Amino acid sequence: MKLKRATTLLTASAGFLLAAPAIAQRPPPSPEQRIDRLERQLQQMQRQVFPRGRPADTAGFSDEPAATQSSVATLDQRLDALERQMTDILRQSEENGNQLRTLARDLQRAREEQQQRIATLEQRIADAAAAPVAVPASPAVQPPSAKPSTKPGAKPATPPRPTTSSDVPAGGPLAEVAATDPGEEAYSEGFRLWNSGQYSEAISSLRAFTSAYPKHRRASFANNLIGRALLDQNQPRAAAEAFLANYRNDPKGDRAADSLFYLGQSLMRLGQPAQACKAYSELDAVYGAKVRAELRTQVDQAKSQAHCG
Repeated sequence: MKLKRATTLLTASAGFLLAAPAIAQRPPPSPEQRIDRLERQLQQMQRQVFPRGRPADTAGFSDEPAATQSSVATLDQRLDALERQMTDILRQSEENGNQLRTLARDLQRAREEQQQRIATLEQRIADAAAAPVAVPASPAVQPPSAKPSTKPGAKPATPPRPTTSSDVPAGGPLAEVAATDPGEEAYSEGFRLWNSGQYSEAISSLRAFTSAYPKHRRASFANNLIGRALLDQNQPRAAAEAFLANYRNDPKGDRAADSLFYLGQSLMRLGQPAQACKAYSELDAVYGAKVRAELRTQVDQAKSQAHCG
């Protein structure tokens, strides 16, 4: 029995040894064969997974196409609407930018024109001050002399000067204000000195007032009155500088327009009628209809005297 089993095992081993060289001699499959085999396997798998024969790239989706004609039209309309809105936004942005640039240019032009006018006026005053003094034979305003005082060493008295009603710190409410406002009282003292012909004392008093109360409502009045006192002392150059400073430092002051008028008067004293006309023109351009009637009459008369065109 044992011999029979050993014989069978030897026979099987010999058969295997004989079949091994045959298996080793079979050639490997070519790439085409391998691809064909993979395609067959894939088709078999698709038949099992997709029994309706639907291709793999549409598996799991509905029967309708991925993008219908209506959906494409809707997307086109939305894109068109977005493009129109974007175009409107860009157009509005450009218009706003152009308006801002225009406003900036206009503002810059106005600032440059104002600076140029101020610089031109300063140059005219400087030229007038540097020019030889040509005092007219008959000054425009010359206070009449009064009788000399009988007291030895007394100063000759001068009659009161014609003044603007709003310059006069008269009685009534203004007197009550002066009683409670030391600045008003200081200005009133300077005005009384000027009105009585004591010009040097008035100038000192008014300058002390403007130094102590630079923001007082009478500061523009005082600076203008200093220029008038200098003009009354026949110092047109110094008066012109005082009037110009009052106009430039406080163009909205109550007596800024008056300072421009008296600046023209000072230039007339210096023999510069053309420059005086330019000062009157500046007054009209800056203040126009805001000039009070009394000053307007004086300006018109002065322009006629200077032969302004």
